[in-house]
Formats: sequence, structure tokens, C-alpha cells
Amino acid sequence: MVLNKLARKLALSVMCAAGTMVPAQAIAEGLDLAGKTVEWVIPFSETGGSAKWANFYAPLLSEALPGTPTVVVKFMPGAGSTKGANWFQNQKFGDSEGTVIFGSSGSTQFPYLLGDPRVRYEYKDWNVVLASGTGGVAYLPPDLAGKMNGNDASALRETDFIYGSQGATRLDLVPLLAWEMLGLNVEPVFGIKGRGDGRLMFERGEANIDYQTSSSYLKGVTPLVEAGTAVPMMSWGALDAEGNIVRDPTFPEMPTFKEVCEATEGCETSGAKWDAWKAFFIAGFPAQKMVFLPNGASQEAIDTYSKAFETVKARGDFAEISSGRLGKYPQMTGTEADGALKSATEVPGSAKEFVVGWLQERYGVSLK
Repeated sequence: MVLNKLARKLALSVMCAAGTMVPAQAIAEGLDLAGKTVEWVIPFSETGGSAKWANFYAPLLSEALPGTPTVVVKFMPGAGSTKGANWFQNQKFGDSEGTVIFGSSGSTQFPYLLGDPRVRYEYKDWNVVLASGTGGVAYLPPDLAGKMNGNDASALRETDFIYGSQGATRLDLVPLLAWEMLGLNVEPVFGIKGRGDGRLMFERGEANIDYQTSSSYLKGVTPLVEAGTAVPMMSWGALDAEGNIVRDPTFPEMPTFKEVCEATEGCETSGAKWDAWKAFFIAGFPAQKMVFLPNGASQEAIDTYSKAFETVKARGDFAEISSGRLGKYPQMTGTEADGALKSATEVPGSAKEFVVGWLQERYGVSLK
């Protein structure tokens, strides 16, 4: 192996000296994972959308990587995903040589954006190789859903809602702020380890409102809808090319939060609160889930993983097998993934200032 690497370096040196261009792909061919096990660390419990996303991709990634290594999904829940992210920050590529990757979510991005004191990780140190867009759906028990007048949620204001939440500084701030804008009285029960645990609370009758990201909704909530024990309330929507919120392509029959807000008296789709909600929606959903290699990853490894995910996307059956598991959203690699990472880890200062103040006033969460 050492001799092979040395020979390749010598060959590259000779070609460069001769003025021969060396394709980037040729350099990336050196990462061989044959006989190895790749650990894909997910900082949530095994019941939520991130688990379903990683479990979908893992066997496909195994087939696409050189040497067809075994890819196993390892769960490391705690502190709304900051425990796992802090752990990953301490990993060095040289210690694993491409056998450790990390899957983040909006609930990992939001504490970073808000300056949560528990955050010990820095996205700029990581190397993104895949960015997956997604959506989200809020849903209700049938009796409460029946109180809505079309898209008008005003009649729900007389209900006391219970919601299982990972934490106010996590991705859950998107539904919590949306429900508040609609004038609903939603009391979160903080501390669950994954959105799947929130769904289980709903199923047991311990919560009477919930939301799931698209992959978890498709897998875990659709059977409840078909059984008549849950009714979708709204999706968060999607962005068109001009940055406008439009219907989610995976759930085109559902109204968006924007539509429900416009139909509900007292809910405004302009102003500081709306701007803050939209900014964090954009940071949390169009590039919600991402795969990273740790600090110090070689360009060879980054290219190898990016190429593997591109190979997965290029499968003739990918659209068919992914739509029912992930929904119909962009799966981005290369420069597109870099751009998605930027949009997911930056929000306007005014939006951050509003949310920090709202968290302090509404939930007593101080981030200053």
C-alpha cells in the first residue's frame, strides 16, 4: 500500500513536470475502504427523521464507496444534538482515515446560529459532502383538526396544546414560533431526544399537536393519517427560485404555514416576527440535513465521498426509491452543498436578535 501511494506520487510528479494535466478524479481514486466499517454518527435517537434519512442512504453509500465498506448508523443523542456535534468536533480525520462521518440537522445548526453556550463545535472546521433539503408537516388529532375553518386556525385558540419538544433553541423553534403567530396556546414539554419521541407522545395521547420532518412524516405519520388518528394541519412550505414560500412538492395538497397565517386573523406575513420565522425556516429546511467528514479531511477523501453520493443520486431508480422515504427535495454535493451549508449556518443579524429576545421572553432561555 505504501509502495502504491509512493508510486502514484512519483507518477503525478513526473506528469506535472512534463506539463501534463492530472484530472482531479484520478487523485481521488486513492481512498480505498475495502474491508473497513464506516460509522455514520447521528446525534439523535433512532426514531426520528435523521435516523430514517441516514438509514436510507447507508446501504446505497456502501455500494458507491470504493471497496464497498460496511456503513453503519450510530446514534449519539443528547442535549438536542449538541452532545454528538461536540464529540464530532474533537474527531480528527487522521485518526479514522475516512471511516467516521457525521450527520447534522437543523436542530444542530440552530444552537450554532444562536450562540448557545453548550455549542463547542465549528461548522467551518468540517467538510460537507452531502446536503439534503427537506420539509415539515404539523398535524392534529381529528377532533381538533375539525375545528379549523378551511385554512383559518382561529377556532383552535381556545385549546390548550401540549407538544413534545427537543428544546426551544433547536429546529422546534420554527413550529413553536409559527403556532404562536397563529395565536395558539402551545405548551412544550422539553427534553425529548428526537422528533420520533414527539410522535410517540402524540400516539399515546400525551401530546395533542406535533410536527415531523418529511422523512419521518412519510414513514411514521402517514399510517396514522390513513388510520384516521391524525390529520395534517399545514406544511412549512418550500422556496421557489425567487425565494418565495410555495407549497411543498412532497405535499402539494397541503396548505403552507404562510397560507394558514394569511387566513387567520391576527397572523401577519410581514414584519419582524415573520422575517425572523422565514429566516430560520430557510436555515433549517432547504438544507436541513448534511453529511460531514471531520476536521483535517484530505481532498482525496472529500472527493471520494462526494463522488459516492453523486453516484447514488445518478442511480436510475433513485427518484423512485427516495420519494417515499425522503420526499422530493434537492440532494446536493460539491459546490451546491457548499452553498447550502452557507445558507444553513448564516442568518441576518436582525432575525437572530429577534429570536434571542423571543426565547428569553417566552421561555426564559438566555443566550447572552
